[in-house]
Amino acid sequence: MNTVMIVAAGSGKRMNAGMNKQFIKINDKEIVAHTIERFYNSPLIDEIVLCIKEEEEDFVRENIIEKYGFKDIVISYGGKERQDTINNGLEKVSPNCDILLIHDGARPFVTDEIIENAVNETKRLKATVVGVMVKDTIKVVDGNEIVDTPNRANLWAAQTPQSFDFNLIKDAYELAYRDGFYGTDDAMIAEHAGHKVYMIQGSYDNIKITSPEDLPISEVISRGINS
Repeated sequence: MNTVMIVAAGSGKRMNAGMNKQFIKINDKEIVAHTIERFYNSPLIDEIVLCIKEEEEDFVRENIIEKYGFKDIVISYGGKERQDTINNGLEKVSPNCDILLIHDGARPFVTDEIIENAVNETKRLKATVVGVMVKDTIKVVDGNEIVDTPNRANLWAAQTPQSFDFNLIKDAYELAYRDGFYGTDDAMIAEHAGHKVYMIQGSYDNIKITSPEDLPISEVISRGINS
């Protein structure tokens, strides 16, 4: 059984939209609705856990779940930090889950190919992260002084889904809380528990919509994907 946890409990302050960025529309459909639809229509996904703010549940049920006819969506509430949100969501995942994909709600352009690769590679490797090689030269800066230029060939930009053997990531989260450890993504939680995590190919179109500048780009990507 494969479950996806879609994380849509953030505030999206950088968007300055006066609302949760997940509810901004791209080509007349809310961002999070695009994201849910990608996984809802995948034959590889058996369960969807949607992490939202508790106070937005009525809005989400009426304007996302019911509006677009999504059935059997499991609702989980967000926590103080993203890690707390994921931890809450883990309690909602079916105990029959084998592979858990964790995906940003504001990343609506995940493809069938990415989902398939994430599921299949995670069955083999136990812990994977979708990503792309960085295109720009990266500088490490102290103050405004450049102190290092890492080899670009070794640098990848992490995306989602980040996918795991369910028991592995659940145990890793339990360890993180016992140790008082907070990571910036789920891979860090698995790494903290001593697990190897493997990078698999994503897509440069699999962007996370974060700021107003991302919206025109997302309109173009959406039209291309849905044409």
